[in-house]
Amino acid sequence: MFGGNKIATKNPVSTTARGAADLELGEQVAATLRARLPTVAEETVAAVVVEVPSYTGALAGEMGANIENAVEMALGGFLRLAERAQDSDPGTPLEPALDAAYALGRGEARSGRTMDALLSAYRVGARVAWRELSTAAVESGLPAATLAKFAELVFAYIDELSAASVAGHADELATTGRVRQRYLERLTRSLLAGEPEEALTASAERAGWKPPNTLTAVLLPAGQVRAVVSLLDQQTLQSREDLPGLESSEETAVLLVPDMDGVGRVRLIRVLGGRHAVAGPARPWAAASSSFNRALRALELGLGDDEDGSPTDTEEHLTELLLGADLEAWEDLRAAALEPLSGLPPAKAQRLAETLRSWLLHQGRRDDVAADLFVHAQTVRYRMGQVRELYGDRLNDPRMILELTVALAMPTHADSGRAEPALD
Repeated sequence: MFGGNKIATKNPVSTTARGAADLELGEQVAATLRARLPTVAEETVAAVVVEVPSYTGALAGEMGANIENAVEMALGGFLRLAERAQDSDPGTPLEPALDAAYALGRGEARSGRTMDALLSAYRVGARVAWRELSTAAVESGLPAATLAKFAELVFAYIDELSAASVAGHADELATTGRVRQRYLERLTRSLLAGEPEEALTASAERAGWKPPNTLTAVLLPAGQVRAVVSLLDQQTLQSREDLPGLESSEETAVLLVPDMDGVGRVRLIRVLGGRHAVAGPARPWAAASSSFNRALRALELGLGDDEDGSPTDTEEHLTELLLGADLEAWEDLRAAALEPLSGLPPAKAQRLAETLRSWLLHQGRRDDVAADLFVHAQTVRYRMGQVRELYGDRLNDPRMILELTVALAMPTHADSGRAEPALD
């Protein structure tokens, strides 16, 4: 379509060029119109500044003078085209003007002005240019029929210029958008990798991304990203490929959501409702890798496997995350702490272990233990009597109580699906 600051493809001979080849202005009329071009350019810029708010203050000083020169050159090219002999190349005089219009569109996009503002400027410019040129043409005695054709060609020419500028504007936005997206993706990967803050700050500046106070990592199925992102801050970063710690074949994406600590976390969990998502903790933006690693660990431990699709808030699973940080060490501790039960039949050992766990968590309150296990209080008394026989004075040792509490804190096989450490 278009490339660089040059128009790569266009019709060999435009509508304006074909019509201008048949237009007979005459030397006197052409000279009069050419003499009015500086005035036309000046009044065009003045009208745009007044009537298009986006250009208020933008076309003052040197910038305004440059635009006036551009308008004068563009209209001058049109007049040169109208004066050319019919057997000459009718397209050549338009090429510099169309290329300049295309470059103008790209520049306006870089300046942050919208396409609507640019088109409004062209409409104002066309009106002012025609008013001044038609006045000069009538004063020069241009016949009515020729004047009508002249009007048609002036507006066709302005349309071609505006189309070239619109194309330049769209191309610049597309190019800028692609480049910025690549920078944002690179920034996201750097954050997940835990690069130094200095490097992250530089990466954020290149991406035009203003760092928030905190970032919260959210892991979720890749197919749900679009729906969730639409409900979150526009500065939310996302990545679906090459996530550290995840197989490339896994259909999992990560979001880094700005400033969702405090009450904002309640809103985040609500947004994630009904989705198999895992939310890490809020961390200072440059430490987002900590939040990601926490969410990843929760996913590995199966904490995000609720059948109803409820989101997993890692802040509510800190005990499981802590104990799951080294599963081998926990399994070794459990085997050592429950060694006195290892000589019992598995079913009996399991009942006593469950009773001991509840007894520890309820600080020995027999009625609370009975309610927890759905058994009679006398059953609790009987079972704990057996436990005391097996452990003896060790149940009075604070260190033993700590080890038993930690060993029995993790969910059982029936609750989690994880293999239960052997008791025998």
